[in-house]
Amino acid sequence: KINLKVIRQYVDYLVNEQNVKNVFVNGTTGEGLSLSMQERKQLAEEWMCQGKDKLDHVIIHVGALNLPESQELARHAAAIGAGGIAVIAPFFFKPTNKDQLVAFLQKVASEAPEVPFYYYHIPPLTGVKIRVEELLDGIKAQIPTFQGVKFSDTDLLDLAQCINKNKTGEFEFLYGVDEQLLGALALGANGAVGSTYNYLGRQTNLMLQAFAKPDFALAQQYQFLTGEFLNFVIKLGFGVAQTKAVMTSVSGIPMGPPRLPLVDASSEFITKAKAKLDSLVWPDGD
Repeated sequence: KINLKVIRQYVDYLVNEQNVKNVFVNGTTGEGLSLSMQERKQLAEEWMCQGKDKLDHVIIHVGALNLPESQELARHAAAIGAGGIAVIAPFFFKPTNKDQLVAFLQKVASEAPEVPFYYYHIPPLTGVKIRVEELLDGIKAQIPTFQGVKFSDTDLLDLAQCINKNKTGEFEFLYGVDEQLLGALALGANGAVGSTYNYLGRQTNLMLQAFAKPDFALAQQYQFLTGEFLNFVIKLGFGVAQTKAVMTSVSGIPMGPPRLPLVDASSEFITKAKAKLDSLVWPDGD
């Protein structure tokens, strides 16, 4: 069951310990698609409530497999004052071309006509591989609130073509593959949404600062260390359940088990992952 009581502590931890002031609610790491409509609304409300005057942006994922639920969640997000909404492509009955996908997204976005809208592109999980470069053509005319893309794919060619098309800078590209963030920044990504930023947010912010200076050698050190950790845990089997376990270990906040069909991380994984994380020596001396 969802545990609303820890969200206040969670917000304070992100802001004070990780220097993270923007959150993406009911996404992949938050198991949004495994939650009921009521649970998703409760979580969105609690994040908005606890994040008031502490968080800069709360983007709420409102994607669902059916249009009416996604529209209802969009209306709800707008009503509680969300800073943005995001939608994945439906992934059982899938859109097979750009026009079908845009039609679905438009029907959701129109229910929150004042709220910035993001397309959540995550083909490894949805199986919808319509290139974002293609999606962008003419999208503003159909979705006036279109703000950008949460780009959770390793196809940096597609990302590069998107950013090349975005010469006026009207769209944001938030990159979602943590171990490749520096490469995406070099191409022009505006920011990032990812699971490791729950517990490596401070180090990632230092990487962003180094990149902006620019001090590429320092930025590389941070990216390589994040990659070293992820490379290690991916070989052990790394997913949402394991992310929750790592976050619990690092933060001390009980993130709880995942919901079936996912199963909890093993004690062996937790021990090995914690030891690996503790062994990393970051450039800032931590």
